[in-house]
Amino acid sequence: MDLIYQRPDEIVSQICTRLRQERLAQQMTQAEVAARAGVGVNTLSNLESGRNTSFESVVRVAMVLGRSAELAALFQPRLDSLDDMLRYEASTQRHRVKRKASRA
Repeated sequence: MDLIYQRPDEIVSQICTRLRQERLAQQMTQAEVAARAGVGVNTLSNLESGRNTSFESVVRVAMVLGRSAELAALFQPRLDSLDDMLRYEASTQRHRVKRKASRA
């Protein structure tokens, strides 16, 4: 899935379709997944349909379907060089972002 050239709603639609396909591939009903994830069947149905649900619900369902590793890797830093590693380590210290001066 190449996310670069897609609109957010298209990405949501693809992910929701894949979630439903994964559930069906594991031969689980919406009721089974919802019960194991600790969410309501309506929440799972909304999630599969691309309607707004909490991110926690997405995480819970991913865990039930055995796909939490993909979520864990979602915002991992890209450390391709020693400079990247040093920059990342320096950024882990708390810094305030300075506001740009507005032109009046």
